[in-house]
Amino acid sequence: MSAVFPASANRQDSKPAEAALRARAERLHREAIVVDTHNDVTSPIIDEGFDLGMRGDDPKGKFKTHTDIARMKAGGVDAEFFAVYVAKEYVGKKPSEGGGAARRALDIIDAVYEQVRRHPETFEMAYRADDIRRISRRGKIAALMGIEGGHAIEDSLPALRMFYRLGIRYMTLTHTNTNDWADSEADLNNKSIKHHNGLTVFGREVVREMNRIGMMIDISHVSDKTFYDVIETTRAPVIASHSSARAIADHTRNMTDDMLRAVARNGGVVMVNFYDGFLDPRKGPLAMQARAKQEELTAQFPGDAARVQEEMRKWREATDPGPTPLSVLIDHFEHIIKVAGIDHVGIGSDFDGVPGLPQDMEDISKLPNITFELLKRGYSDADVKKVLGENFLRVMSAVERVSAETQKRNGQD
Repeated sequence: MSAVFPASANRQDSKPAEAALRARAERLHREAIVVDTHNDVTSPIIDEGFDLGMRGDDPKGKFKTHTDIARMKAGGVDAEFFAVYVAKEYVGKKPSEGGGAARRALDIIDAVYEQVRRHPETFEMAYRADDIRRISRRGKIAALMGIEGGHAIEDSLPALRMFYRLGIRYMTLTHTNTNDWADSEADLNNKSIKHHNGLTVFGREVVREMNRIGMMIDISHVSDKTFYDVIETTRAPVIASHSSARAIADHTRNMTDDMLRAVARNGGVVMVNFYDGFLDPRKGPLAMQARAKQEELTAQFPGDAARVQEEMRKWREATDPGPTPLSVLIDHFEHIIKVAGIDHVGIGSDFDGVPGLPQDMEDISKLPNITFELLKRGYSDADVKKVLGENFLRVMSAVERVSAETQKRNGQD
């Protein structure tokens, strides 16, 4: 996929050596398979009527997104995981209220297929790691899906299997809410919520069934204890589809060094999240405070999501310590490389799911800046290709192998 290096990153290209490095980065980014494992553009698609063929960055336009086809192509994206994000508010909803968690997931899955149907010249659905390579060779973008929030399966292994058959290739075990079988990191201090000290017995069954059918286990959003229970239970490598390093920014959505080492031993991969609240050491504590503020405003303005959103915007503006430089994002990549190893890190942007991003990473078109910055820090072409997509493809292939071996052993092939 051809990539365009953004002009905003060209400020210091006066030096011939740096200009040559940028040219090398552009070639490398074009040659590499670039995989992003978490993009929430599905929310404006299903809730606001956005279409990826539109421009989401037109100052005069209705939509303000980080993602559209033009910018995906400019960013050199070869494979995109569209998030099937199911908000906790859908748990237990009646059909007359728009349906429950599984219904919401199905609606979003349908929306992704509709985008692929509308733009066949750009997208093709992918279901296996080899599909991503094949689709990339054809010059198209591989479209994949991951469920964000295990409550979407409504405590049903048959539902889990059906979601796999519909194309879901990973599931984030929790979102910001603890469900009936796994603890989230976000609500552990809420005494009104029943917690499980990690995974329940059924939660371990979910993990084993995901291994069997070949669905990747995503441990972003889960509590630390849930994470370790998953590592103890799984036979396949895990992914963190959009998480960063807690040693740099102290937030429970990020992973400790011990967790990073555990992922490495497991053979998995940590896909770095681009949200500045999870990246910037100054903003990690503020991002934690934002959760409490959100809950406070939701209680203050019940049923008025627009008012809550506007008040949160004002609060963020008032507390923002300033822009986060791109170097901080690259620091997270480098920290994970140093702790877990070069084979265990990738890209999990969280575009269109976060309120703030680093400078020179304002939207999906800026992904080539990662290639340039990693080369600038001395990483080899081969290592940068691992970060851009090869590490993830290795893990996806390994999950497929574990599934095939498990089904063969059980006489199910």
